[in-house]
Amino acid sequence: MFSFRTTPLEDQLDKALIYGKVGCFCTQNCWDTGRGRWMYDLFRERGNLEVVFTPRDAELTPGTNHIEFDVERLRGLNAVVVEIQDTGSRYFNYTKDVMHLMEMLLLLDDEAPSLYIVDHINPAGRVVEGTIPSVVGEVHVPKVAHRHGLTLGEIVHLYAAEIGARFPIHVISAQATDANRALMPWSIAPSSDMPGLFSAYLYSGGGLWNNTTVTPGIGTARPYEYIGAPFVRTVSPEDLPKAEGALLRPCSFTPAAGRYAGERCQGFQILLVPGENYHSLLHTLQLMRWFTENYSAFEFEDGFRVKLADPVLEEYLKGAITFDIVREHVKLEEQKWIRKAKKFLLYEDQPYRMK
Repeated sequence: MFSFRTTPLEDQLDKALIYGKVGCFCTQNCWDTGRGRWMYDLFRERGNLEVVFTPRDAELTPGTNHIEFDVERLRGLNAVVVEIQDTGSRYFNYTKDVMHLMEMLLLLDDEAPSLYIVDHINPAGRVVEGTIPSVVGEVHVPKVAHRHGLTLGEIVHLYAAEIGARFPIHVISAQATDANRALMPWSIAPSSDMPGLFSAYLYSGGGLWNNTTVTPGIGTARPYEYIGAPFVRTVSPEDLPKAEGALLRPCSFTPAAGRYAGERCQGFQILLVPGENYHSLLHTLQLMRWFTENYSAFEFEDGFRVKLADPVLEEYLKGAITFDIVREHVKLEEQKWIRKAKKFLLYEDQPYRMK
C-alpha cells in the first residue's frame, strides 16, 4: 500500500503512529522549525518512541555520513519514520541508507513496520543529469540518473517498485513540512561534505572524484568546489576543459580531513555563473580525461566503475571515444530517465534536462 499525504506528520491518525512502537530514522534535517523540536520528540512526548537511528557522531563530523542499523532493531516496531535531506544525486550516503532500510523491511515480510517518509525539497532542483545504470552499480542504489531531479519520497516510491516492497509506505508531502516553508533546503547542511547551496549543484559530477586520487576538497569549507591533489601543478584555466555555466581559477588548499589530510594540494575552484546551468557530470568527465592524459599519478580507484555504472562513459575516460558521442549518449539517457521518472512523481513540477 502506498499513500501520499498532504497534512503534517503530527496530524496523521494512523494507529501505528499514535499507539504503536515507533522508530525514527533521521539526520539533523528533522528539525521542526514550527515547533522548535526534533521530529522524534513528537513520539517521545506521546510515550511511544522505541528507537532513534541517527549518524553516530556530531552532525558535521567528517566520515560520519552513514546511519547504522540492523534488522533485529527493526523487528517489533509498528512504524519507522524517516526524515533526511536528500541531495539530488544517486550516490548520497544517507539516501542509500534509506534504500538499505527498505531492503531490511522487505526481509521482515509480514512483520515489517509501516514506513513513513517526511519529504523535503530537492536542493538540486528538478534538473536531470547523466545516465541510468546499465551495469551492476552500487549496493542500495535505485536505477536513477546521476542527478535524478526527484525528492526522497519519489525515490522511495520508485525503489519500492524495483524491489517489490509489500510493506505500507506513506509519504508526507514536502509542502506540509514547516521546515520547507521556513528554510531553503540547504539551510541545515545535509551532511559533513554538503555544507551549502552550491554543493548539490556540483555533486552529480563531483561525487565521482571521491573514487580517484584527486580530492574534491573533502575536509575543506568548500567540498566539490575545490579539486586538487599534491601531485597537481599550478595550471592556467585556459589549459583546462571548459563548460557552460562555470569558470575555473587556480587554487591551493590543505584538507583537514579525508584524503591528503594535512597535505598541501594544488588544483582549481569551480565557480558557478549565476543564472546559468552547469552540467557537473559532463564537465567532470572532461576534467577526468584531462587528468588521465596529463598526470600519471591520477588513477581511478575501487568503486569508481560501479559508481559510474555506464560503459560508454568509461570508454570516454579511456580515450576510446570522443566527447560528442558521450554528450549524445547522455542526452538520450536523460530523456529516457525523465520518461521513467514520470510514473513516480508526487508533485506538479516535472524533472527536465538542460538545453
